[in-house]
Amino acid sequence: MRRVEQDNLVYYEFAMWPGIKHGVFTRLGGVSPAPWASLNMGGNVGDSIENVRQNHELMFEALQLNASKGCTVWQVHSADVVIANAPRPNRRWLAQADGILTDRLDLPLTMRFADCTPIFLLDPVRGVIGLAHAGWRGTVQGVAAQTVRTMGSAFGCRPQDIQAGIGPSIGQDRYQVGLEVTKAIHKYFGLTTGLIRTDPTDGTFYLDLWAANQLDLQQAGVDQIEIAGLCTAANTHEFFSHRAESGRTGRFGAVLSLS
Repeated sequence: MRRVEQDNLVYYEFAMWPGIKHGVFTRLGGVSPAPWASLNMGGNVGDSIENVRQNHELMFEALQLNASKGCTVWQVHSADVVIANAPRPNRRWLAQADGILTDRLDLPLTMRFADCTPIFLLDPVRGVIGLAHAGWRGTVQGVAAQTVRTMGSAFGCRPQDIQAGIGPSIGQDRYQVGLEVTKAIHKYFGLTTGLIRTDPTDGTFYLDLWAANQLDLQQAGVDQIEIAGLCTAANTHEFFSHRAESGRTGRFGAVLSLS
């Protein structure tokens, strides 16, 4: 990914999409105090709603997007995907879901993260974009593949045309998981090789969310994939990390829009 500095804000964009308005924003350049310092997008982590609102406005302004048209979902670690045609009147989110798609111009899609994996999708042939949220629960439910399938059923997208970006999230070296997660990975993918690493010193398990979601996308037929390779837990100077900061932290924003 390419690191962009704009005024006090810092965000990352995928190298394969220089002409598409999108970004994974860091925690830098916002108005929130510690422990949410400072560009916190999470409205249910203890920060004030006014701070969160101002931070969203800063994010949209940085990409010259219309904040009033922004569409999001209430993320619940599912594989449910919704279609966005317009914001819901008098409500900040469209539905409880973890994938969101649109073919509408000037309708930004946005989500919030603090270790889970942002998945960006673009079909330049059909003019469709998607954003998904994949923690381990969403990953083993196949949220990435389900979002791709919904692009096909709703808009006629072909997997071979879809380009995907896997954004910053907790990396395998920092993501220790239990036997429950290891079993869930094996149940969904039929294997753990390349996805789960076992520490030879103590037998603990570590999950690679990047590799797991890359495999899920590939099994859905998507081959054009860019992986950020940025670990949120190892870079808390730029990203919020629920794991590294013991849950007392904010949420960084991801946004994607068709111009």
